Amino acid sequence: MPELPEVETTRRGIEPHLCEQTITRTLVRNRKLRWPIPAKLATELQQQLVHSVRRRGKYLLIDFERGTLIIHLGMSGSLRILPIDSAAEKHDHFELQLSSGQCLRLRDPRRFGCVLWTRRDPFKHKLLASLGPEPLLKEFDSDYLYARSRARKQAVKSFIMDSKIVVGVGNIYASESLFLAGIHPQRAAGRISEKRYQQLVSAIKKVLQAAIRQGGTSLRDFTASDGSPGYFKQQLNVYGRAGEPCPRCGRPIRQQTIGQRASYYCPHCQK
Repeated sequence: MPELPEVETTRRGIEPHLCEQTITRTLVRNRKLRWPIPAKLATELQQQLVHSVRRRGKYLLIDFERGTLIIHLGMSGSLRILPIDSAAEKHDHFELQLSSGQCLRLRDPRRFGCVLWTRRDPFKHKLLASLGPEPLLKEFDSDYLYARSRARKQAVKSFIMDSKIVVGVGNIYASESLFLAGIHPQRAAGRISEKRYQQLVSAIKKVLQAAIRQGGTSLRDFTASDGSPGYFKQQLNVYGRAGEPCPRCGRPIRQQTIGQRASYYCPHCQK
């Protein structure tokens, strides 16, 4: 599933191809995504100029003069920049054709993504209004996270994966951040000290920033006709490495299900 670094990589990859381009045609080959693509979207977008491409959490926001397109990649979605005359494939459900002769095409085999439209402030849209702070901005700090954690009995891993607490810390990045901070993923969020939250906030920022930097090397793949989404291979310490030696102490990494998600940790290094 595309997480925050992958979505940010997508944003950076498509932005230079979209900004200051006019929509000449909108093609909807299958409206039935997680929520139906609006029936009048083609009319709304006709001849509109793209002003900017932003990200909020895992949502991409394509801004026009008279509204904003909200796109989520779901479980399997990807966006590509292609020549308009490129043949569409089975799971290519949505397409914006541009005055440059290129198009932005959404491929989503599992159809859990979404393409929505709003004429209002997109940050007040029901999907975005309750989202927590961006993890790489200054407002996400240890004071904030510590205050929100008080009296919470839930596992800290589930706590930092809650998008109402902080956006974009998905399963992989939660496991990796907790390893760097030396915190056991099942420890109750409310029983972690402020000092340890300082370490965790620093780890979250470090892990996400490293992933985004790594993703920047594959931006060219957003123009690949073979459907390469431009994501990147992770260099992971614990995630997906159950039974392998911990990179710190050499003892076996363990796997445990927390909040219905596979969690990976070192029982010696994480307390």
